[in-house]
Amino acid sequence: MAAQTRALVSTQWLINAVKTNQVGPKLRVLDASWYLPKTQRSAKAEFAQRHIPGASFFDIDACSDQNSGLDHMLPDSSGFSRYVGDLGVSNDTHVVVYDGSDFGSFSAPRVWWMFRVFGHSSVSVLDGGMRGWMADGGPLTAESSRPERTDFRATLNRSWVKNYEEILENIRTKRVQVVDARVEGRFRGTEPEPRDDVLPGHFPGTINMPFTSFLDESGKLHGAERLSEMFKEAGVDLQKPLWATCGSGVTACQVALTAHLLGHPGVCIYDGSWSEFFMKASPEYIISEGEAKKV
Repeated sequence: MAAQTRALVSTQWLINAVKTNQVGPKLRVLDASWYLPKTQRSAKAEFAQRHIPGASFFDIDACSDQNSGLDHMLPDSSGFSRYVGDLGVSNDTHVVVYDGSDFGSFSAPRVWWMFRVFGHSSVSVLDGGMRGWMADGGPLTAESSRPERTDFRATLNRSWVKNYEEILENIRTKRVQVVDARVEGRFRGTEPEPRDDVLPGHFPGTINMPFTSFLDESGKLHGAERLSEMFKEAGVDLQKPLWATCGSGVTACQVALTAHLLGHPGVCIYDGSWSEFFMKASPEYIISEGEAKKV
């Protein structure tokens, strides 16, 4: 259970930490909200209006590889070190991340995974997110305070990040299980992708486990028993290597978090995910019940 308490903290735990003034150099709270452009929600503007007291805003797009043509790809180690050091996070800090999505959890697991892939294991997701925080009467503020800059040293675990070539190779060899965390319609090709230049569908051999299915009606993650059942029902063996993909590498991290809670800490993420794969792949690698990719 120790791994579970580290990777996930309850709203009551964090409410207590906020009320007893524990937020500071040893405990940093990060609002990792990020929304698809079509939702027309501004994470920064919402943060300015209300957030958990003492929280700082973590901008997934700003803390990314600015030279990539793809959305929010991982930055390099020095870029990550600089960004989180500016947020007052050192290698000794316990980091708690949350987001404001209506689901309860959407982009926070991405930032949880980013910390882990850069060698920082003392990071937790707030179970239920802002939605759960508000439901449980957690305090909110519009006040913003800039934490004191500190040093953070990141070491990238390159083996946890998969690229297009590795995905293509795995399609041929079928050696590793791959879970796609997008909603079923996008996976099957019957619902549009949120990005205008990308058609829905999936690549061969992937198993669909929509990220929303891991959450209960209140936006919290299901209990370990139910989560374990879900992987079994989907035909995923958590004793074997597992990679995760989605639209652009965000909700795939929900799969990594969930598997971690069940004792599988090393789920790899295809950072470019479907938005990269669709752009690069030839039509025979795209499975869709909808419109086909033109050659």
